[in-house]
Amino acid sequence: MSVWDDLVGQGQVEEQLAAAARDADALVTASAAGKPVPPASRMTHAWLFTGPPGSGRATAARAFAAALQCTSPDRALGGAPGCGFCDGCHTSLIGTHADVEVVRTDLLSIGVKETRELVRRAQLSPAVGRWQAIVLEDADRLTEGAGNVLLKAVEEPAPRTVWLLCAPSLEDVLPTIRSRCRHLTLRTPPVDAVADVLVRRDGVDPERASFAARATQGHIDRARRLATDEGARSRRAAVLRLPLRVEDIGGCLKAAQELIDTATDDAKQVSEEVDAKETEEMKAALGAAAGGRLPRGTAGVMKELEDRQKRRKTRTQRDSLDLALTDLAGFYRDVLAIQLGSRTAIANVDAEDALDRVARASTPERTLRRIEAVIACRRALDRNVAPLLAVEAMTVALRAG
Repeated sequence: MSVWDDLVGQGQVEEQLAAAARDADALVTASAAGKPVPPASRMTHAWLFTGPPGSGRATAARAFAAALQCTSPDRALGGAPGCGFCDGCHTSLIGTHADVEVVRTDLLSIGVKETRELVRRAQLSPAVGRWQAIVLEDADRLTEGAGNVLLKAVEEPAPRTVWLLCAPSLEDVLPTIRSRCRHLTLRTPPVDAVADVLVRRDGVDPERASFAARATQGHIDRARRLATDEGARSRRAAVLRLPLRVEDIGGCLKAAQELIDTATDDAKQVSEEVDAKETEEMKAALGAAAGGRLPRGTAGVMKELEDRQKRRKTRTQRDSLDLALTDLAGFYRDVLAIQLGSRTAIANVDAEDALDRVARASTPERTLRRIEAVIACRRALDRNVAPLLAVEAMTVALRAG
């Protein structure tokens, strides 16, 4: 098992990263032996991984970081870095390697303060590994100020520091940053490959794995959740019934409210346990006895924690709502395929009756307008429009077609 095994359907990207890892290994080995550095190296100090959701951007970045830390003795015999078994690979993949920093956020953005801390770390030499690797999974969430802070570090990197940035597209990253990175584009994995991974790695029943991979159109994480979580399947089924419920204004408003309520409940369920644990740990760190009062002067710290938890809950609600909208767009995509007689495989085979009913009752032009209404709703949410207003506008547009 190599570090690349979780990189599904990305053969070209895997080849480029494996070649860069070999050159990086040769560079460090030559430097340690006092020999000349190989001239034509495919290794560089900054990489930008882009691709659609579910393509495995962060997985590719973490795998590359592990390959850079590989200490397998087979390398001296011509073996490729990234064995997956050595201490360097193993600790990098599970997140305990001292020189691999994986940064992900559960908030709406990454600010200047957090970015400055990353830049400070990037100036350090590797502590135990061969490279200092910083994986920024949500580079698209950097504020403008944070992006400008990061730019300086990418422009003038430390000798053995590697930045691995992940974003949905090039346009989501400042032009000044992306121009200084080597760019790798990942594609949506094939449905069959995703189903195979679910069966082989997660022990999912082959039939259910095939259903989940097809329903999520190759999104690995969503497919895994759909295959293993009964609640996720129930929520998806409710979303796919929405197109049949927008026959009048009252139905539109009710469907919108239920969609928001479901997203809110999901966010509450996810955050409650985490928030309670964080709050107790913070109180203990501040010296408050169990059930006792907080020491004087610590109210500001607790207020900052509460604000952070509130922002995280908002992000979770938005993510849950966006997932529902993605499923809804997939429904109308299938409707359009039926109306046009396309040979494209239907993703939502479990909702064929609803698909046929909506397809017969409308035209391709109306279906396209409905898809545009879903996309407009997602954009409105990105611009921080009140979720209920955005979803109500969408459901009314779905009714009008």
